[in-house]
Amino acid sequence: MTAADARRARALVWFRRDLRDFDHAALGRALGEARQVYCAFVYDRAILDALPSRADRRVEFIHASVRELADALAARGGALVVRHGLAREEIGRLADELGVDAVYANRDYEPAARERDAAVAADLAGRGIAWHACKDQVIFEADEILTQAGRPFSVFTPYRNAWLRALTPADLRSHVPPPSCGTLARPPRGVAAGLPSLAALGFETTNLRELRVATGMAGGAALFADFRDRIDAYRDARDFPAVKGPSYLSVHLRFGTVSIRELAAYAHARSLEPGGEGAATWLSELVWREFYAQILWHHPHVVRSSFRPEYADLAFPNDRTLFDAWCRGATGYPIVDAAMRQLNSTGYMHNRLRMIAASFLVKDLLVDWRWGERYFAEKLIDFDLASNNGGWQWAASTGCDAQPYFRIFNPVAQSQRFDADGRFIRRYVPELSPLSAAEIHAPWQVPPAIQQAKGAVVGRDYPAPIVDHAAARQAALALFRRG
Repeated sequence: MTAADARRARALVWFRRDLRDFDHAALGRALGEARQVYCAFVYDRAILDALPSRADRRVEFIHASVRELADALAARGGALVVRHGLAREEIGRLADELGVDAVYANRDYEPAARERDAAVAADLAGRGIAWHACKDQVIFEADEILTQAGRPFSVFTPYRNAWLRALTPADLRSHVPPPSCGTLARPPRGVAAGLPSLAALGFETTNLRELRVATGMAGGAALFADFRDRIDAYRDARDFPAVKGPSYLSVHLRFGTVSIRELAAYAHARSLEPGGEGAATWLSELVWREFYAQILWHHPHVVRSSFRPEYADLAFPNDRTLFDAWCRGATGYPIVDAAMRQLNSTGYMHNRLRMIAASFLVKDLLVDWRWGERYFAEKLIDFDLASNNGGWQWAASTGCDAQPYFRIFNPVAQSQRFDADGRFIRRYVPELSPLSAAEIHAPWQVPPAIQQAKGAVVGRDYPAPIVDHAAARQAALALFRRG
């Protein structure tokens, strides 16, 4: 197709994990190449039907964000066509209904998404419709950052250094359509464009509003503005769960209601200024996200197995009773229980706590990391396959650049260091509130008379430890040595 032909064409932009109408690679390219551009979102039943609960915070977050996106597109003269079905079938059918010449979408790097997109591309080809995939959710993708030997990185620090060396202003530039671009179009009569209710999708409302979770582009922008005022303190504040240290943008990065280029551009520019250590640390966290994405791209087997083959068949005892106690936040270790209760009640867990909770499950309870990974996948509102898998394999010592198996978090020491006064524990484990800052981290060590006097009796008001950390540590070391 010539440039002139393209400008006469009609295109469809398929929104997925990129729920915004600005700095959007596929939308920008489509507007630059086609005369009329339609927009669509599919509530993919291949994903939704497999969810274990009909009250899912992620679905509610998406639903609110899709509504905001639809309003934004309507304000620009367009519309968002929303369907509920199997995406691999709906996109081709919708492209035919709209009479488009091409479909544009931003690339997704997860194995199931790659398979879906290949099926959609093949379906479109059979209909004589072109498929265009664009880079959008990362700064560098796939093979763009490789070792000098041309291989994928498996250690983070060299990857980050190569990432920073490769970075240019063009990589951080927003996608803006050219001045003489096409226009957003409303679908013709007969093509349904309505927004289904949450109930029509088969889902229930959750406590998302009660939690004051900021959804959509407006929510992402407000959180980023707030974080910019705190970013200089990020390096020191990020590890303390009772402190407002993180950006809280992870769910917005997951669903693309913020632009990774805008975030990385700000962090990079601030990191080069005096006092920019906090921004440099946050930029490294953004690079970690891309590191895990390229690990998943190059090594899709990590979805089901260890990155390191020598740990692929560890003989975990997998005691279901211990696992269930971990899930409920009833292990008898306050920092672990507070972390799990935060996850269960809010869909969020502080990053330091993710490491502590994961280490405890694998190294103290001797439960396969995949059990914990699946539980997080069900509960986390910011669940991202690459980051969740990478984080769990790091904690389990089975992944790339993971902590050595003999480095095992002591949950009491972690609690004393990162929640010294017990503020976070008291919020999510209120039965321990009467205990002092010195007592709250290991309540089983508090004399029984004091427990009784304060109404925080271990074994009655709060569980006794379900394992002894010192003994569990030795068992974990023996398990990994056997391989």
